[in-house]
Amino acid sequence: MKVLFVLTSHDELGDTGNKTGFWIEEFANPYYSLLDKGVEITVATPEGGKAPIDPTSDSEDNQTEDTRRFKDDEAAQKVINNTHKLSDVKEEDFDGIFYPGGHGPLWDLSNDEKSIKLIESFNEAGKPIAFVCHAPAALKNVKAKDGNALVKGKKVTGFTNSEEEAVQLTDVVPFLVEDMLKENGGIYSKEADWNEYAVTDGNLITGQNPQSSGAVASRLYEMLK
Repeated sequence: MKVLFVLTSHDELGDTGNKTGFWIEEFANPYYSLLDKGVEITVATPEGGKAPIDPTSDSEDNQTEDTRRFKDDEAAQKVINNTHKLSDVKEEDFDGIFYPGGHGPLWDLSNDEKSIKLIESFNEAGKPIAFVCHAPAALKNVKAKDGNALVKGKKVTGFTNSEEEAVQLTDVVPFLVEDMLKENGGIYSKEADWNEYAVTDGNLITGQNPQSSGAVASRLYEMLK
């Protein structure tokens, strides 16, 4: 089984002067849960090279068993520091695709033509497409075969407006994930803030927040088997 992980290349948190990127836990948990089951993982970003880590996700408060394992894992560090360019990867080489979150995707993956086409080709091939937390931002401009938004009429979740408010970034982000999914016709649902919650509709898997990364990975694996 081969899975493509797509991470953001974007590291500026709006015009705050602060840094962003991908959220370590949302990469590390699915990465190890799939890797330990024998899944072959390739990591790509829009620009290739080193994927930026959101510094907030690296704080002591946000450490988990998986993030600590990642920090001690030279092979995984090498993967993150040398990602493939999205333009160099093809859907036919993989069995599924997974997008970890962090705020970065709101700026680049939501509009990246290569990412959009990649998700569309995985979807048209009926392969699992999975997103967690802010990563459903990558679905903003993705279309289904009928020309409608891919999420239209589908059950979805993603980082909630109230969670964004809790981290005080409502006025910083270019758009709110919950609002965008609803505006695109998604049947959006959520759990209480910071509770684990994942939704599957056909080949589309979405998770609400960092706490949901394991649930998304586990659903993805079940779909791949």
